[in-house]
Amino acid sequence: MSERLLVLVRHGQSEWNLKNLFTGWRDPDLTPLGVEEAHKAGRRLKEEGYQFDVAFTSKLSRAQKTLELALGDLGQSGLATIEDLALNERDYGDLSGLNKDDARAKWGEEQVHVWRRSYDVPPPGGESLKDTIARTLPYYVTEILPKVLQGQRTLVVAHGNSLRALIMVLEKHTPETIMKRELATGVPVIYRLKPDSTVESVVDLAD
Repeated sequence: MSERLLVLVRHGQSEWNLKNLFTGWRDPDLTPLGVEEAHKAGRRLKEEGYQFDVAFTSKLSRAQKTLELALGDLGQSGLATIEDLALNERDYGDLSGLNKDDARAKWGEEQVHVWRRSYDVPPPGGESLKDTIARTLPYYVTEILPKVLQGQRTLVVAHGNSLRALIMVLEKHTPETIMKRELATGVPVIYRLKPDSTVESVVDLAD
């Protein structure tokens, strides 16, 4: 019987995470802590006996590097990997590159909170979570899910908001509850799916 294994990992801490900046589609590198988080993800997966047939990631280097480092620790460097901008982080538009405290000072704490935490209100020039899901979810359904259901053990390394699109379906979240679903950097979340694509089990490999 095929495993129908899907593992999601949010990239390790980036330089802009550390500086409290809105990142979105900008492309900062990992911090030393982010590098260690990526290695740790790979080590944890290896300790648990996981191996993969295919990997997916975004077009942003912080996710790609996290995947590369994790695969190195898994002993799977060179694994077939598919990169697609459908898995990119939410585009924060005019907020990109701004310190979150500076954004609050400019637009007000309440407005920035709405942009960050509402489901369907985008920041100026950017995407809401609803917009992000609208591009990420079809990609999951057409490209990722079929491989999982065919028994290909699948690893996805992406971003907090693009992964929420997948998690919204996998864990049956509402627009309200998905906003509260936190994803730690560099922590694998393991899903095993039933033949009908619903979740059979989920394990979070956080310490």
